[in-house]
Amino acid sequence: MRMGVLDVGSNTVRLVIAETDGAVPLPVHTAKRRLRLSEHVERGGHLPNEQVARIVDAVADARSEGRRWGVTRPFAFATAIVRDAPNRPEILRRVSAETGVPLHILPGEVEAELTFLAARRWMGWRAGPLAMLDIGGGSLEVAFGRSKLPDFAISLPLGANRMTREYFRGQDPPPQRKTKALRRHVRHQLRDVAARIRWEAPRTTVATSRTFQQLGRLCGAPPGRQGPFTPRGMTRADLRQAVDRLAELSAAERAALPGISAARSGQSLAGAIVAHTTMKLMGIDEVTICPWALREGVMLRCIEDGNAEWWDGTALSVREHDATPPRVLHPVGEEEGSPAAQLSGGVG
Repeated sequence: MRMGVLDVGSNTVRLVIAETDGAVPLPVHTAKRRLRLSEHVERGGHLPNEQVARIVDAVADARSEGRRWGVTRPFAFATAIVRDAPNRPEILRRVSAETGVPLHILPGEVEAELTFLAARRWMGWRAGPLAMLDIGGGSLEVAFGRSKLPDFAISLPLGANRMTREYFRGQDPPPQRKTKALRRHVRHQLRDVAARIRWEAPRTTVATSRTFQQLGRLCGAPPGRQGPFTPRGMTRADLRQAVDRLAELSAAERAALPGISAARSGQSLAGAIVAHTTMKLMGIDEVTICPWALREGVMLRCIEDGNAEWWDGTALSVREHDATPPRVLHPVGEEEGSPAAQLSGGVG
């Protein structure tokens, strides 16, 4: 059986198709369209009509691509770039009406839980108590757990694109006072979560997302062409040097560095500052770069549940309006009101 996951992010719309007959999703095809939505976001997070039209076109193309690979209904979701947009209801309605694909909005805590699920399955039990960090375009997800489920999961508005817009807009490279202001902001936002992670003292910390992958490569991790099973990591000391290096360069100059793509060079400094400040506050000296993240978490949840009933029952879709409070997806096997369920939705 094949499954497709469609991810509408701040930089790209990406379709991943995988074989899901076994216990793990095995990718057979990927396709992406780079939209760079974050470069067109208006103040307040509103997405202009022309960008909404580009999302519609990209989703329609992805649906056609999926059909050619035997996937008639992709699991389509949008992350913080759409979730936080004031015109989110309009975006969801247009996508559904013009493409026939219901675009779901996953609450940030759900993203963190599903990404933790993917990281735990990739790392296995030898990882022990596990912390997970994921820096997206609009948000930072953090989760911790000692077993297959996270004990808590949280999402914070500290994404690389969001921080670039809010602190470095029009300044390339930004002055030192701006980078210091961003560090202060991250410390303030992370204070309580970082204290919890320090108290939990994870044995292993994994970092997912393209932001961490590119920073890891900049810090000396093997290139992607060596395959997903090549061990990759990054130390806080190396990341500190990378921050200083990125801060001295313009976006165009950063794009010439190892691992830093032109599409993400503008947000690479903010992403590095968020990553380093997070590791420092949490007392984390080194992270393992994990190739599995949210998309794989969606697939694994479906594989392990044996159905997709949780998807329509939990995510915010076009049928729900912006006044509806996000429902938190409780981990597999946990009922609402259980200790694990309470922790998963109760931090922050």
